[in-house]
Amino acid sequence: MSLWDKVFGEFIDIIEWTEDNPDTMVYRYERYGNEIKYGAKLTVRETQVAVFVNEGQIADILTPGLYELETKNLPILSTLQHWDHGFESPFKAEVYFFNMRQFTDLKWGTKNPIMLRDKEFSMVRLRTFGSYSIRINDPKKFMMEILGTDGHFTVTEISDQLRNIIVSRYTNILGKSNIPVLDLAGNYDALGKFITKRISPEFDDYGLDLTKILVENISLPSVVEEALDKRTSMGMIGDLDKYLKYNAAESLASGAGDGSGTSAMAMEMGIGLAVGQQMSHALQPKQASEGATHAAPPPIPGNRWHVALNDESTGPHSIPTIKGMVQEGVIAADTLVWSSGMAEWQPAIENSTFKVFLEQASENQPPPVPKKAN
Repeated sequence: MSLWDKVFGEFIDIIEWTEDNPDTMVYRYERYGNEIKYGAKLTVRETQVAVFVNEGQIADILTPGLYELETKNLPILSTLQHWDHGFESPFKAEVYFFNMRQFTDLKWGTKNPIMLRDKEFSMVRLRTFGSYSIRINDPKKFMMEILGTDGHFTVTEISDQLRNIIVSRYTNILGKSNIPVLDLAGNYDALGKFITKRISPEFDDYGLDLTKILVENISLPSVVEEALDKRTSMGMIGDLDKYLKYNAAESLASGAGDGSGTSAMAMEMGIGLAVGQQMSHALQPKQASEGATHAAPPPIPGNRWHVALNDESTGPHSIPTIKGMVQEGVIAADTLVWSSGMAEWQPAIENSTFKVFLEQASENQPPPVPKKAN
């Protein structure tokens, strides 16, 4: 190798980008005056794509590999620069490195609660939080729609816009899903996959691939959660009277012999509970009688009878009505009857009242019509 070849080799550029920030999506290789020597070495690592821009116009896009920058590797740039095959002078171009890996664990969530109709709770307000993942799938489209001339573009510069898109579309999807609030927890995965599928086309317009959306939490306002907890607790208590007695007994047991006055306090609680129950029982007859006086009229005097006709209960019927039904043959000896105070239904012939009516009806029947002699 001659001295001139050695000196010329020292001036050969080596263009590469080693990621120093995990949030960087696009990095523009800094070169004074954007001048690159013909034959420079370009290293494009895995998960990277290099894009050459000439005078604001996107030229060649190079995928992972090691390149020697010359006419055959830069056909579009060669055309734009009007290079001859023997051209070996430095040239001007901007080199952008695109990070093609996934950017994960990006957060999204509703700033304000979402108002929804629910079959069980009528109207509710829900908050939702989760995460999502993206990656660049079209460097040219991403540069034209988002990047512009930014030389160092990070994911935080676009995360707010993407989060707003997710929240807006999520609100519409959740409102139309008609999933009950209490069933949402069991549908996080399905909801996340459905939202990802619905929103992906909008991300694709930016040259991005929305790889996943996760719904991690859907919560009610704190006041509503407290009310729901109380409702659940009441359902678990069951018999409130037994629950109160059990708590009183537990207080007595835990405070016995401790000398701190706890036992006396528990005893007072038990006595108060017993006195309250006795007063409640004492007031019930008086309240019941007063309530009956004002709420319903007194019962009609005399016995009232229910009669089983065609396997259905009819009545109650008064005594005159019963007598007429017997005389008309509606009530027979085996007809079942019942009145207040009886343990069960019984045939009419076995009841003294009906037996008298049945015998009177039988006596008043005319004799059989004699047959005519032939």
